[in-house]
Formats: sequence, C-alpha cells, structure tokens
Amino acid sequence: MAQLEARARAANTPAELAFSIANDSQGLLGFRQAFIMAGNGRQARLLTLSGLALPSEDSPYLIWLRRCWPWVQQRLGSEAGWLASPAAAPVPVREEGEPLAPQAEAAPPEVVDGWAEWWPEGLYALPLKRRDGTVLAWAVFLLEQEPSALHKQALAHLAAQWGYSWEMLGGKPRLSLRQRWRALGRKRHLAWIALLLLCALPVRQSALAPAEIVALDATTIASPLDGVVKTFHVRPSQPVKKGDLLMSLDDTTLGNRLEVATQSVAVADAEWMAASQKAFDNLQSKSELAQLQGRGLEKRAELAAVRAQLDRIDVHAPHDGIAVFGSADDWLGRPVVTGERIMQVANPQSAGVLIHLPVADALVLDEKAPVKLFLTVKPLSPLRATVVETSYQSSLSPDNVSSYRLRATLDEGQSLEDARIGLHGTARISGGWVPLIYYVLRRPLATMREWSGW
Repeated sequence: MAQLEARARAANTPAELAFSIANDSQGLLGFRQAFIMAGNGRQARLLTLSGLALPSEDSPYLIWLRRCWPWVQQRLGSEAGWLASPAAAPVPVREEGEPLAPQAEAAPPEVVDGWAEWWPEGLYALPLKRRDGTVLAWAVFLLEQEPSALHKQALAHLAAQWGYSWEMLGGKPRLSLRQRWRALGRKRHLAWIALLLLCALPVRQSALAPAEIVALDATTIASPLDGVVKTFHVRPSQPVKKGDLLMSLDDTTLGNRLEVATQSVAVADAEWMAASQKAFDNLQSKSELAQLQGRGLEKRAELAAVRAQLDRIDVHAPHDGIAVFGSADDWLGRPVVTGERIMQVANPQSAGVLIHLPVADALVLDEKAPVKLFLTVKPLSPLRATVVETSYQSSLSPDNVSSYRLRATLDEGQSLEDARIGLHGTARISGGWVPLIYYVLRRPLATMREWSGW
C-alpha cells in the first residue's frame, strides 16, 4: 500500500494518476479489470482501462459502459460500496402505493445482458473526492466476490490519498457562471449596481480607417494638349524649383504640322505676289488680291498656333515643391488628352492626412475631431491631427470600399520629417462620448437592424 501511495505522489498529471490506480492496484485486489471514470452522470468520461494504454472509444464494450455507468452511479450514490450483478438479485415486488427506493429498482435489460457478458459477479467502486466532498472521479474494480473488511479499510485509505493527489494535480475547480453567480449570495445586488455603473461608464467613440500622408497645398500638372508622353525629366518625390523642366510630350506630329504650315504660308505668299504683279494690267487679278491676302493671313495664324503648341510640349514646375507621381514607366509612350492629370507639385511643408472612413464604421464627428495616425513605418510613434474636411457623399476607396473622404491637418509640434508625403498607415478617429453599453452594442444593433428591417 505504501508503494501505491508513492506512485500516486509521483504522478505529474491526473491521467498518469488514473493509469497508476487502474494498473498498480492489481497486486492488492486481484481484480479482473479496473477502470477510472472522471465526472458524474452522463457527463462522465472514461480515462483509463486496466491493461490498455489507450482504450478504443468505438468498441462495443466501451459504448455499453458509457450507457451503463449512469445507472451504476445512481445505485452507488456518493460513497464507496459493493454492487452485485443485477442478474443474481431477485426482482423486487412493490406493494400498492409504496414507491421503491432507487437502489431497489430493477435494472434495465441492456444493463443485465451486458453485465452477464462482460462483467463478473460484482464491482467495488471508490469515489475520489476533494477535501470539500466533491467527487472528482470514480475508481471501479471488477471482482468475483465482495472484498473483505481489511481490504475495504485499505481501499478507503488509498481513496483519500488518491483524491488528495488528484485535487492537487487538477488545480482549483472552474466554476460555471451560474455557480459563480450563486456564490455571490447577498452581494448580488452590489454586482447588479456595479454592472449598471459599468454599462453607464462614458467612453469615447472611435473608428479605425486606412490613411495616407498627402499634401494639402499641391498643384496638379495636367497634359497641356493631346499627345504622347515622351520623357520625364524628374523622378518621383524629387524636389524641384520653380521653372524646372518636369516632362515633355512627343513633338513628331507637331513638327510635321509645323513644316506643312510653313510651306502653306510660303505658297500663299507666292500666290499673293504673283497676283499683285498681274494687277497692273489685269482687272481680274486685282480683284483676287484681297482673297489671297486673307488666305495668307489664315496660313500664318495656323503656323502661329502650331508654334504655340510646340512651345507647350515642355511642362515646367509652377513653384517650388516635390514631384508626386507614380512610376515614369507607366506614362512613357502613353497617349494623353488635354487636361488629363499626370502629376502634382506639392509643398512638403503643408503635409496633411487623407482618411478613407468606411461607411460601416462612420461616426457622428464633432468639429475638429482629433485623429491619431499610426504610420506603418513607425507604429509606436503616432502623429496627432485634426479633421478639417469631410465629404458629403461616400465614394469608393482605393480598396474598393464605400468610404467617406476625410482630410486632417497635423497638429502643431509634429515633426514633418516623420510625415513624408506618400506614407500609409491607420488612423483612429475619435467621436463623441457615449455610454459603454452603446459603444459595445452599436455595431450588433446596426447589423440586426439590417437583417430584421426594424
């Protein structure tokens, strides 16, 4: 018996303890089989079966054992005891109007048949309890005859030791919410008051949305005429000065038109000179002078228009700033029309925040609502900003999500070196103060309303 206690103390988990109880007790009792059931009633589960390292859950014997165990435990109660085979016990007779005790009720036929097939004459069960009397598990030994008084005394001592070891290995019991609520007792009204106060606790609404550092003071550089982009003279995000050459359009078509217009002017001038010489002795040529002179003026106007367009194929920076555009390879050789946006020249000292707030997360924002911007490159150093503009209607964001466009300015004292134009991150927009219960249930209620139509 001392060896059994030593092995119980050496176990590291309840599973190891259950294996030791079911297998190491053979020398003490000489049982046919032993098994350990954890829990009570229909929630009980088989932990260990003697002689098997891992019992098969779908075997006919174990299926019958799970069905039979609630009836067996009901007959045992919560104390150790011997239970003989129901096939050997006489069927009790109930007097009219006299109820039978649970221990005296006849066993179901499936229990009787299964017992006769798999179990011996009886079983002796030991409840393994906590110190407060709660049953943790059952140790069941299948025997040919009831153990002697000396064996029962030894098993009772071992059951106390096994139960204490099981309790220490299993830790404190986890109470359900209902058990915890009942344990409060008279303090329940204090718990209700605390819960109501917690629900009324004022918190500030907030929403997370993707954001980007943009220039609030930027000039759009559009195509001055229809043509094809020939070359870029600056790189993306390159600082530029006023008058610097930014890009050029292809001049092949305009060069050809210039040559044709020049020749047309020369032809018109030659025709006018010939007609003016004939006008001295030919009245018809004299009448054509005005028409030929007008045609010459028309050709000169066309030539001047072509030259003006050639002067516009080179685009210059309107002021100091940085060139903001995508990859130059996306534009080279691409046809553009007059007014099509190609790039921006932005003032780096006027950095702001562009926020795409999804419609599903929209808040009622106060004037100058505070914003915290967590940039991807510096997630631990948020920037503070203030909302200055919100869109009236929603539109699709770059991620194809229906969103409101918000613009915010960085607060004073923020380092512009950290707010480089083009950086992305996540913005947290703060709204008004609301009760905690409203903050928690706002989204579920909105979703429920969409589904129910309330």
